[in-house]
Amino acid sequence: MANLLYGTGMRLMECVRLRVKDVDFERREILIRDGKGAKDRITLLPESLADPLQAYLLHRRMLFDDDSRLGKASVYLPDALERKYPNAATDWVWQYIFPAGSFSTDPRSGVERRHHIDEKLLQRAMKKAVQASGIAKLATPHTLRHSFATHLPDSGYDIRTIQALLGHQDVHTTMIYTPVLNKGGRGVRSPLDM
Repeated sequence: MANLLYGTGMRLMECVRLRVKDVDFERREILIRDGKGAKDRITLLPESLADPLQAYLLHRRMLFDDDSRLGKASVYLPDALERKYPNAATDWVWQYIFPAGSFSTDPRSGVERRHHIDEKLLQRAMKKAVQASGIAKLATPHTLRHSFATHLPDSGYDIRTIQALLGHQDVHTTMIYTPVLNKGGRGVRSPLDM
């Protein structure tokens, strides 16, 4: 999950709520549904994550098959999709990629099912990793999104492309990631360094 956050620029909850149907391995794209501002957007699927994610989904499919045998393979569907597509809740493509470790009762419907993983688990894992690394700065899963956005201008990508990948409505929000603005001293080189 941390690799996806850094490699795609997704927000934590966008990653947690990712469903099987949202990943297009052929086009190397991830469709992020109902992101911040209730907007959809497309981001990239890093080449280096395609094979590991496909291998992971094979194991994830076995869990889904086990849940199906127990009659507990349904997932929450947004809006009126459950009424529109009555069998979609138990379809493989609608399953969360990162499921919870156990079943819970959905307070909206009273149905016992497997929800997505709790975002606090990734937050805690990130905190432990940062502490273990000896990094003396605060870093959260959102830091990985910032790192993604900061490294793109360094690689020559234009601000509009970065804006689209991050799902920012206003380009000024994206501008904080440009290399000149992101350097100390407003990007000015000291005469001493020249």
